[in-house]
Amino acid sequence: MSQNPLPPTAMRGAVDLSSLRNRAQSPAPGGSAAPDAAPSADPAGTVPSLVMDVTDETFNQVLELSRTVPVVVDLWAEWCGPCKQLSPALEKVVTELEGRVVLAKVDVDANPQLAQAFRAQSIPMVVALVGGQPVPLFTGAVPEAQVREVFAQLLQVAAQNGVTGSVSVMDADEDQGEPEEPEEPPMPPLHAEAFAAIEAGDFTRAIAAYEKALGENPRDADALTGLAQVRLLDRVQGLDLQQARDAAAAAPLDAEAQLRVADLDLSGGHVDDAFTRLLGLFAALPSDERAEVRARLIEYFGLVGDADPRVGRARSQLASLLF
Repeated sequence: MSQNPLPPTAMRGAVDLSSLRNRAQSPAPGGSAAPDAAPSADPAGTVPSLVMDVTDETFNQVLELSRTVPVVVDLWAEWCGPCKQLSPALEKVVTELEGRVVLAKVDVDANPQLAQAFRAQSIPMVVALVGGQPVPLFTGAVPEAQVREVFAQLLQVAAQNGVTGSVSVMDADEDQGEPEEPEEPPMPPLHAEAFAAIEAGDFTRAIAAYEKALGENPRDADALTGLAQVRLLDRVQGLDLQQARDAAAAAPLDAEAQLRVADLDLSGGHVDDAFTRLLGLFAALPSDERAEVRARLIEYFGLVGDADPRVGRARSQLASLLF
């Protein structure tokens, strides 16, 4: 978000939510209305939660809710490392605002219509809705302090456009029959140290903490994934995308140049582009120069996750190139 907040009309034409609005209002097959699972404010101004998961089908409720209170839309994916770094900061700041802002989380892989409507070319992407209209906030993981500053500007934009309401969370007593969720176990000390370092933008210290955790327990899957995510963030920090692409185009067999662009692609959510670039480079390089490219691909596979079909396809291509 810029220093001068954009008015809610700023993204008209760039983001078209009409198809989703129409879809949500249209009857589902069989004549009945499509189910609405996303929280919406009742007449008393209460919602089940300040943080909600939203789908293509339930997005209309979010649009309506944004006429009462600003709704921040977090477009993310399970394989996206920067998304996992950003989401806790978004949730923390939303909770601190005590109902003046609501957070709607959108899994772009599961909800392609929303991803297309917001033109989410890279993630994490964060947009707000004020009075049913989108307001651009920022793309990429940002520190908690910047999230807090952006949300303060968002509240100013909302006030300028007459959206000054707030909501409260329904009393737990109203959810009769639902078991209480168990508390999450405390974060291991080295993981907590790494997370605090990431919040402070100190990737070197975060890497050291995760490496120490793996030294103590080589089977620590969370530390392994966290280490890969932070290494990626550290590598892309300060890179200029256009300069990196120009350098890679000028030197197709320069492994370092190609790896830089692949890192930027992956961190921006362009998974297939990153895989295709590195698989092509692996095939073109002499066998004694392939090790670093293979290691980077394997790191990517771990970041995206074996459940993603793109990983399965890329693994098969890599295996065919190896054998």
